[in-house]
Amino acid sequence: MKAMTVEQYGSNGEFVQANVPKPEVTAGHILVHIAAASVNPVDTKIHANGADLPFAPELPAVLGMDFAGTVEAVGDGVTDFMVGDEVYGCAGGLGDLQGTLAEYINADIRLVAKKPANLSMREAAALPLVSITAYEGLTRAGTTAGQKVLVHGGSGGVGHIALQLAKAWGAEVYASAGSQEKLDLIRNLGATPINYKTESVSDYVDAHTNGKGFDVVFDSVGSDNIATSLEAATLNGQIATTVSTVEVDLSQAHIKGLSLHVVFMLIPMIHNVGREAHAIILQEIAKLAESGKLKPVLDENRYSLSDAGKAHKRLLSGEGKGKVVIDIA
Repeated sequence: MKAMTVEQYGSNGEFVQANVPKPEVTAGHILVHIAAASVNPVDTKIHANGADLPFAPELPAVLGMDFAGTVEAVGDGVTDFMVGDEVYGCAGGLGDLQGTLAEYINADIRLVAKKPANLSMREAAALPLVSITAYEGLTRAGTTAGQKVLVHGGSGGVGHIALQLAKAWGAEVYASAGSQEKLDLIRNLGATPINYKTESVSDYVDAHTNGKGFDVVFDSVGSDNIATSLEAATLNGQIATTVSTVEVDLSQAHIKGLSLHVVFMLIPMIHNVGREAHAIILQEIAKLAESGKLKPVLDENRYSLSDAGKAHKRLLSGEGKGKVVIDIA
């Protein structure tokens, strides 16, 4: 089968099209003919720094985690899928899991669900990693109807899904961004936009919560923004962050009695622990998508398998709006 491989990590690790063995279906797995794959920041980090990451695939590597496609064969013990089913998932590109920048993948059924019927393959391929991340963060923070939820990075891959999930669950949702285009996207998705470049934390906390702070803060930005999240949360509030590789003063968390939840959705894939949870979440995401309450935003540019390098550069440029998707078949 055709695949895009990298023979070294780092700035010199170019994507090269190669013919590699087509995987054979194994027990508890399904062989999927991939129609589309999406690019996530973690894919670019592995490409750039794989030599220093213990979960990076051995070289030469096929990268890519998200996919959507059609089941071509089912392995022993598989009863919930059949040949011809359209599926989506986040099931490759880590350790010994072959990535999705290829025509086929032998996917663990614990990491896969049936594709939302109303979404295209491209749209479905954009959802798995960001949806699972957003779902985990919001549920661990105990998000419920009637709460005031603030999503930092509300126009980003994870953020634009998180705000839709929170809204679908009945929360009053606010989201931050720094450009008019991104603020417009947030508004179009049903949340109240906050321009973090022109509004201070105290300004928008006063304006939207009468100075009390937000019940839940979902932070998909990280770094210095974690301190911003602590400031924006209410007493005994909840903070979920997806980017926490940073030193931060937790004094405000102590004074306000905050709970901090760190989300790293790759743990089940890396350690083969609790993978069933991902399939369950993807099933719930499919229901929300089919009910019209959740829809991914895709970058306007289209890329073929041979354009994998260009797709990575597009994501890294920060110029795109929505998920970058690669057409495989």
